[in-house]
Amino acid sequence: MHVHDLLQLDALDLTLLWGEDPLLAQEVSGVTATDLEDPARFLQPGELVLSGLVWWAPGDDREKVDRFVAALADAGAAALLAGEETHGKIPDVLVESCRAHRVALLTVPAHTTFRAITEAVYLRRWGDLSRRPAGHYALPENVRTELAGLLAGDAAPNALLDRAFAHLGGPACYLLTATGRAIARTPDAPEITARQARRDLAAGVGSTLRVDGDAGPYDAWFLHLRGADDAPPRVLHEIAEVIAQYRHHDEARGTAARRATDALLALVAASTAEGAALDAALHACGLPATGTFHVVLAASDGAEPEQAVRALAEVLRHSPGEPFAAGLLPGGEAAAVVVAGAGEEGRPPLGEVWPALHACRPQAPLHAGVSGPAAAGDLNPALDQARYALAAARSATPEGAEVTSVDELTTLGALLSGVPAEVRAAFSSRVLGPLARGGSTSHRMLLETLEVFLAQHGSWARTAEILHLHVNTVHYRVQRIETLTGRDLSRLDHKLDLHAALLCR
Repeated sequence: MHVHDLLQLDALDLTLLWGEDPLLAQEVSGVTATDLEDPARFLQPGELVLSGLVWWAPGDDREKVDRFVAALADAGAAALLAGEETHGKIPDVLVESCRAHRVALLTVPAHTTFRAITEAVYLRRWGDLSRRPAGHYALPENVRTELAGLLAGDAAPNALLDRAFAHLGGPACYLLTATGRAIARTPDAPEITARQARRDLAAGVGSTLRVDGDAGPYDAWFLHLRGADDAPPRVLHEIAEVIAQYRHHDEARGTAARRATDALLALVAASTAEGAALDAALHACGLPATGTFHVVLAASDGAEPEQAVRALAEVLRHSPGEPFAAGLLPGGEAAAVVVAGAGEEGRPPLGEVWPALHACRPQAPLHAGVSGPAAAGDLNPALDQARYALAAARSATPEGAEVTSVDELTTLGALLSGVPAEVRAAFSSRVLGPLARGGSTSHRMLLETLEVFLAQHGSWARTAEILHLHVNTVHYRVQRIETLTGRDLSRLDHKLDLHAALLCR
């Protein structure tokens, strides 16, 4: 389908405001609806962008409009379809900006819904597919027609798989994610655990085909048949195209939900958020205003924040009984508010799936921090907890993958791991004094004595035995340590200071 084809659909009643023939001849790859001021991270090349222009207001400067249109141009959008319902006439400044950035601009009258446009695009794309030369192994025409109807009717992926494979005898087929989560399966396919699914995908069991789309490394989709010969390759590819269209349509519908999530996270980040506003934001995300929640932060140091959001959403979907909303905090951190599940002892089960998530992109460190349980009114302090837990996870395995919950910070060492490295280093240097530098043999010897003495709970005899020293020598060394550090090792608080300083090295 091409942009100019939209103008031939009388039912849509679209009008061309600006667009040269080469632009109108561009092929359409999909549809995205957005009213973000900067929608760049949600766009893919060849997409039609539907916008109600909610982001614009009369009196806004040209620079704001140019930022929006430039994002479309940079992403390779096929055209902008601007709705008239919000402002009536499309503003001249938008027309001028589209001309300057060479983005085709069509108007959408108030009586035409964005849903009608989306469905028309996908039905046309599926119709183009169904008119390909069939050959012996193409999907039957009646199956293609029924699948087109199911797509237009927002059918679930289970229904799509069932109809797509019914004419082949209903072989066991799964729609899996890279972490082994089963999104859908045919009626005769037995349930499969995520661990088994990951093993099958890794071992090349049966026949597997990746579903095309704009997924990141953490949430790719795969069609997986248990039998290697259960479906001809061309049929499997055509079915994968159907699933790709379903996913694209589903993600386009999720744009509004994502805006609601980002609004909720902005309130969570604001310590002065009013309770009524927070309750409304939770409701807009499909979360209860009462109950217990966790705040989870994720960071993938080798990827964009949006990929960290995808990683977080994928791992949380492994627990369907725990509703969540995942998005970006105002500062760009990937975060989620999760309803605490009773079966998980008050915390999301991230640890079990996290290694599989990291395996999708092993070269990029991947960390998460989980707050303790909190009521809706305490989500802002819970966010601080999650930040501290995330810092602890990064400290534990800087180059790897780790999930840390504040509930796990039950030792002094674990607690200190969340303190910034620079602060830990400064504290250790200040408390240990000359011993921290270890520049001489005597200082290194004293440092070793201190470590053993504290580990043996201040026992002179056991320290002497472990170090193969006379007890009097231990006494002398401890006195030197006290002189150099200014601490009294007969006092509990001073012992704790020195113990913490050693842990902070």
